[in-house]
Amino acid sequence: MKKILVIEDEQAVRENILELLDAEDFQALGAADGQVGLQLAYSELPDLIICDVMMPELDGYGVLANLRQNVLTATIPFIFLTAKCDKNDFRQGMALGADDYLSKPFTRAELLEAIYTRLHKQNNINQYYQQQIEELRNNITLSLPHEMRTPMNSILGFSQLLIRAADIIKPPEIREMAQSINNAGERLFKLMQKFLLYAELEVTATDYQQIQRLKNADTFFPTESISYLLHQKASQENRADDLQLNLKDAHLKIGEKYLLKIIEELIDNAFKFSRPGTTIKVINTCINNTFTLSFIDQGRGMSAEQIAKIGAYRQFDRKIYEQQGSGLGLIIAKRLVELHGGKLKINSIPQEETIVQVILPYEKLKV
Repeated sequence: MKKILVIEDEQAVRENILELLDAEDFQALGAADGQVGLQLAYSELPDLIICDVMMPELDGYGVLANLRQNVLTATIPFIFLTAKCDKNDFRQGMALGADDYLSKPFTRAELLEAIYTRLHKQNNINQYYQQQIEELRNNITLSLPHEMRTPMNSILGFSQLLIRAADIIKPPEIREMAQSINNAGERLFKLMQKFLLYAELEVTATDYQQIQRLKNADTFFPTESISYLLHQKASQENRADDLQLNLKDAHLKIGEKYLLKIIEELIDNAFKFSRPGTTIKVINTCINNTFTLSFIDQGRGMSAEQIAKIGAYRQFDRKIYEQQGSGLGLIIAKRLVELHGGKLKINSIPQEETIVQVILPYEKLKV
């Protein structure tokens, strides 16, 4: 049974609405003023709120503003009742997050239509987010255990072997096992670092002051660290001849640490999802006040649907292709770009060409 809260200071109007809701099998709650209505909203968490605009002490706008600032009540559908039909009043309510307006006097049919429309819309929203949560849960279930189990198996397996057979294993074999343990440990450490950074960025996204601090940093692109990172990654993948760079100078409003992280994740993906012997280009342009850094490869690519569903812990076609990775790298790069006032664009023709573009605001270098 859906719970509906009615906040209305006119007793006759409030009682009529409550009777109507009871007849429609809703659980109806009534409040005679805004303060009582707020208390009921916080304690009862109704599925929908109907609220008069003009009330003494705390009016409907004040009620809505308070509700939208509380995470528990921020998404509850909210319908205003008003005798005022001024355009500015409608605008004020909508700016605060009202879902609908009903002008007094209204009919039974109009009220019920507004209620059922909002409940239906909210139900669709809830189903959508439930689906997203379920997908995230499945992605974590499929991705993280694999990513953690594989290096842990190497660490535990080789270390146990060293303990049991330390007296008979030859030094070259010990060195090889130690290297395997070290490689697995580094892989596990990198996964933990990505997870912590992703969590940090999600918190930062809700902190306006922290976002402003990020945007106040700057980097004169390209730095030696950036060039070194790109060439080092190519060497690690034995693909030094595949990498082509064409980098122009620019002054970017982003710290070098975060710019390096964006580049690291995107160049890593370019190598990971393309074949040796195919070209990977990293180029940038500076047009007007826009800096665009492009990563171009001729690898597996992504469909339009996959691009739209990019998210943390998500890997596509994992049953077809076996690769390492938690799916965090791309979403970390995307989030970092967005926090700095930019956007990340992906254009891809599967199995032919993929272009990943980092688009950021930039300032022209002074000569």
